[in-house]
Amino acid sequence: MPVYRIRGVDVDFPFDAYDCQITYMDRVLQSLQQGNNALLESPTGTGKTLCLLCSTLAWRRTFGEFLRGGGGGGGGGSQPSGSQQSGASATPLSPYPVIIYASRTHSQLRQVIKELKATSYRPKMAVLGSREQMCIHEEVSKLRGKAQNNGCHFLCKKRRCRHNNIVTEYMKSNNDLGNEPFDIEDLVNIGRTKGPCPYYISRELSKSVDILFAPYNYLIDPGNRRSLTGIPWDNAVLIFDEAHNLESICADAASFDLHPNSLTSCIAEAQECIQLCSFKRSIENSADKQFDPENYAILKALLMALEKKISELVIASKELGYTKPGTYIYEFLSELNITSETSKKLIETIDSASLLLEEGNSGETKAGVKAKSTVSRLETIRDMLDIIFRGGGQNHAKYYRFHVNESRQTSGDLLQVFGKASRTLSWWCFNPGLAMEEFLRLGVRSIILTSGTLSPLESLAMELNLDFPVRLENPHVISPDQIWVGIVPLGPSGHPLNSSYRTRETEKYKQELGTVIVNFARIVPDGLLVFFPSYSMMDKCIDFWKNRNHEHSVDENTIWQRMCKYKQPVIEPRQSSNFPNAIEERSGMYNKQQGLSIRPLDASSDIVMTMEQLFIVMKGRNLIITFLQGVYG
Repeated sequence: MPVYRIRGVDVDFPFDAYDCQITYMDRVLQSLQQGNNALLESPTGTGKTLCLLCSTLAWRRTFGEFLRGGGGGGGGGSQPSGSQQSGASATPLSPYPVIIYASRTHSQLRQVIKELKATSYRPKMAVLGSREQMCIHEEVSKLRGKAQNNGCHFLCKKRRCRHNNIVTEYMKSNNDLGNEPFDIEDLVNIGRTKGPCPYYISRELSKSVDILFAPYNYLIDPGNRRSLTGIPWDNAVLIFDEAHNLESICADAASFDLHPNSLTSCIAEAQECIQLCSFKRSIENSADKQFDPENYAILKALLMALEKKISELVIASKELGYTKPGTYIYEFLSELNITSETSKKLIETIDSASLLLEEGNSGETKAGVKAKSTVSRLETIRDMLDIIFRGGGQNHAKYYRFHVNESRQTSGDLLQVFGKASRTLSWWCFNPGLAMEEFLRLGVRSIILTSGTLSPLESLAMELNLDFPVRLENPHVISPDQIWVGIVPLGPSGHPLNSSYRTRETEKYKQELGTVIVNFARIVPDGLLVFFPSYSMMDKCIDFWKNRNHEHSVDENTIWQRMCKYKQPVIEPRQSSNFPNAIEERSGMYNKQQGLSIRPLDASSDIVMTMEQLFIVMKGRNLIITFLQGVYG
């Protein structure tokens, strides 16, 4: 395995590195050694993930050998809410820098861990996932969202989850876990065969590692970040891979929309808390403040007053809604006596309500998790208050807009009367830098943002409101003679390939477009990838091709049958659960040099992830990408 000496660091690299890869690793090491932030752009196919892993782990190793054995193994009691136990039983923090590698999806992280396996580096590692992905409890695993979280918390608190109860013992007798690269599926397999909870295994492991893999929201969302209690942030390096849409993720994390059905559910939950408290007091004769129905009566009254106040706003234009500067939220809420001070009491009440609802909704059933679908909707109010009164100040409000939108309810709004006007209260953040500033307060060593498309770098740096002294815009490893980009304005019979709204529904256009793809499929020796602007347009064209041929064709087969003669089509599925099977299907066909992949640009799957996987599969072969959007096909 080649070893490259870069900035005084020996970097093991699995292949002979391109010049652009050496440059990329040089910038990574510069950022880490100087403790500076970095913006690193390197096109898809230049091996940036491998470069990131090798350079950061080589730098980490300069501080000392990777953690082995007992790191993360003695966490003492896996408790709910991120195992927030402390004291003598807590796992000691690593004295070395911790690398936190974040990407948008677990599928992308799976690819990163696969790349890690191809290197010579074997750091102590952990990967974080959600309960939805990792829970193996017979009943809790059937729940979703906060109902699942609350069901898990309740069972763990009552020591009723056998999987959680054996985590500590399992970690003590398997302290080498994390020494070799593993994925979420590997942890789930351990849980199913050995019994310990995969979710809490990952949490225990994350307390003392060399590198931690996690999705973006685990770092950007304040609630998720608070649960990562074992991370020494002031000794951490944050890497955001595929960071080209990080601004929108940060802005969304700092915003909220309070929908009318959510508010109605919260009021109903507050009423349920009143009833549960009254029932508990009557049978237990308890004076516990947590079970004081008056607290929840006040909460219910406030929520009803909020609902009424939203409904009384005068909206002059239904199209534009009611919009005010972000600071108006404080004036709006103060009239309900909701301020920075009183919000703390409200948050405490909501936290108590969540616990109360967990117990009340679980009852004394055998499984203990017969939670209602509306459980914990009150936590949306808690999250809202956290965003509004963050840090106890109001300075961040200048980057927000207060907005109330009115719409007519449809039959899908089960909690509202059909045809009734409903209003959504929104507080939208227009400064993604607010989320990134939290990392400055935590004192992280370096933040590295990287992707195939980050330009213009100056604009991105300004939006995120961070200094990025280290920057790179890498060229592609593909030479100009290996790619051609052009427009095909006419089909084989001379008909314009005009994909505008006016002409794309015509039979003539669909015939000509289908024949163009048939001709490409005949002459392109390997993979062919075709994009449509939408599922709707894709479905209409495919239906047409399956039943018709070109009017001038002498071939009796349909257009679709002619395509299948040269390439085996694979159509993008609508259901996200079918994406892995479709990708595997594509992979097998491309390996046989038979693939024709057809997919829309608005697919709910991650288009960049899918394209990267296709590029990997089709490496070294001819690739035609046809964008069927705009005026020309």
